[in-house]
Amino acid sequence: MLNIHSIANKFRFSYFIFALLLCSAFVSIFLYAESRIERELVKARLLQQLEMSQEKHGDQPIYTADPGIKIYRYDYAPVSLQASANDTVQETDVTLNKSTVNKGTEQKRTHLHFFAYEQGDQAYILTYIEGVEIVMSHYPVLEIFENLEDIFADTLKVAVILSLLIAAIFSHLSSKQIIKPLLDLKQAVESDHKNLTELTHLPSEVGVLARAIDEKNQKLEQYLEREQLFTGDVSHELRTPLTIIMGASEVLASQLPTDSHLTEFTNRIGDTAHETSETITALLLLSRAPEKLDAPQTSINSIVLAEVQRLTYLLRYKTVTCQVIAEQEYSAYVRPELLKMALGNLIKNAFQYTDDGEVIITIDDEKIMVTDTGLGIPEAMMPLLYERFERLTHDYQDEGKGTALSPKHDINHKVEGSGLGLSIVQRIMSHMGWQLTHQANHSGGSTFSIYYK
Repeated sequence: MLNIHSIANKFRFSYFIFALLLCSAFVSIFLYAESRIERELVKARLLQQLEMSQEKHGDQPIYTADPGIKIYRYDYAPVSLQASANDTVQETDVTLNKSTVNKGTEQKRTHLHFFAYEQGDQAYILTYIEGVEIVMSHYPVLEIFENLEDIFADTLKVAVILSLLIAAIFSHLSSKQIIKPLLDLKQAVESDHKNLTELTHLPSEVGVLARAIDEKNQKLEQYLEREQLFTGDVSHELRTPLTIIMGASEVLASQLPTDSHLTEFTNRIGDTAHETSETITALLLLSRAPEKLDAPQTSINSIVLAEVQRLTYLLRYKTVTCQVIAEQEYSAYVRPELLKMALGNLIKNAFQYTDDGEVIITIDDEKIMVTDTGLGIPEAMMPLLYERFERLTHDYQDEGKGTALSPKHDINHKVEGSGLGLSIVQRIMSHMGWQLTHQANHSGGSTFSIYYK
């Protein structure tokens, strides 16, 4: 199928249209010149015939000269000719009855040329029927012109066809040469090394574009290098204190009595340090290219249950129940750290923003759904749903009532956080090639779905 948005095809189409317009201009000029010549020849022939008829027959109301020439004194001419004739040769369609040997009478469509002419005090209308043989001895030029007219028309048709064909071939060949530098630039940009040095020296617009892309690539490479160094340095510097904290919490827990009330706090310290270490690992994975990551088969059910268990403390003082629905054990080829971070953020949001009702986590063979009966997301916030540092506050309109959330309502739902949760989840989905969708529930709350197949 022809791609009309292709630069090469646009060039070919433009060149073909230009050739067509040029041919149309030449054809129009030819037709105009042919018409003017024919009118002048007809006019000269009829005036000649008028002079010859007057010399031969004297003053007559109608002169008939074979073949096809008839001259009327103005008041003897047909009314239709009197109404339209002027000093310019005009043309009208007429039908002639032609006698044949076998078929009797045959009708033929042709043209009638006519014009008005004043000679002293007398006016005449001179007519000539086209296509009738003219006596060569009287006016051979008109006869020759009418014979050559069809030859000129056929020649012009062939010239137009050849011109368009040449234009199509030339535009096809020249467009390849014009587009070739762009294709070379495309291949250079798509290559892994992105080496544009062979194109940056070109003096054309392609060289300017190649230099701009090369400069931009260098800046991006420097930026990515700085980001990777920063991520690596931060992870290295944080892992050491986290390891110390986890080791210290284990030592402290081992020295406490079995029934000590401090055991819960030491376990919490160790678990939090371990979770932070996993978060750092997940962020490091996000900084790598997706194709460079291994994706082991990971149990979705196990990660969901572990995250629900880890975040249950958020429901401690709420009348909210949590239910995990899965008909069987489901798995996906994904890094467990990334899946854990994505599901953890969705479940944490559902627990934090739901004061009453339930949170249902459904797993099937194509998606993971986290449904809650909580606050929901107002329509005004939907365009910023996955933006960084955007959080639900009383500044946003309540979708159901169209009024702002009250400060009291906002206090009940004020939670710790930076507004990065959904942004991180969306980034993880893009990194893994999965899809994240949101749907508002009719009874209130939200449903976030992760499509992993």
